[in-house]
Amino acid sequence: MRFMVMHKMTDEMEKGLPPEPAIIEGVGKLIEEGAKEKVFVSGEGLKPSSQRVHIVYKSGKRTMTNGPFTDARELAAGFALMRVRSKEEAISWCDKLAAVLGDVELFLGAVNEAWDLGMMPKPEDAPLRFLAMHKMDERAENEAPPDPHTKAKLDALIDQMTKASVLQATGGLTSTKKGTRIRFKSGKYTVMDGPFTESKELIAGYAILDLPSKAAAIDWAIRFGEVVKVNEIEVRQMAEG
Repeated sequence: MRFMVMHKMTDEMEKGLPPEPAIIEGVGKLIEEGAKEKVFVSGEGLKPSSQRVHIVYKSGKRTMTNGPFTDARELAAGFALMRVRSKEEAISWCDKLAAVLGDVELFLGAVNEAWDLGMMPKPEDAPLRFLAMHKMDERAENEAPPDPHTKAKLDALIDQMTKASVLQATGGLTSTKKGTRIRFKSGKYTVMDGPFTESKELIAGYAILDLPSKAAAIDWAIRFGEVVKVNEIEVRQMAEG
């Protein structure tokens, strides 16, 4: 079973300051352990919401709102990690996705790279990567499968993006009914099961884990939250196929 563990933005993260060395070291150890045990699949951190854009597609029209976002109500249904030449190119791929899916909301944000965190010099051919998060809607929450025509068009787009070396990773999430949130406060944590109707904080980063159960994913998320010192983490099972 695969799970997406998403930690939410904090005021400190919104300032765009590099994490403390102890946090970087702690996360590195946790990821190293996860890789050694073959449970850590991938993960990325995102830049502050001031560098993101909220894109709404409705009735064939596109509306874009630049961050920062203080009340975004982001609730993820899926994601696409893209390597592109510019932000405009990333938006153009979002347009193509909306042309397949119809009415949809996306949050598009640049990925934090190692050089952004001061861990290494920025290479001359540094990649430009963006994460597009597809916002949950009624259809996604009910886990309604796409009609065959839409699925064929989506598969063709994924194939096009892959062949163009744009798409690095993509996936869908199951209903929030199967999800869990962990909130941290004053050194303690509270675990709450879904469903969820909204999320007040944007996603600051994520990890994809291959684990035998949701309980195991929750345990990993708690350890991560204690290292990174976040306020909330959401655990969601990934859709199969």
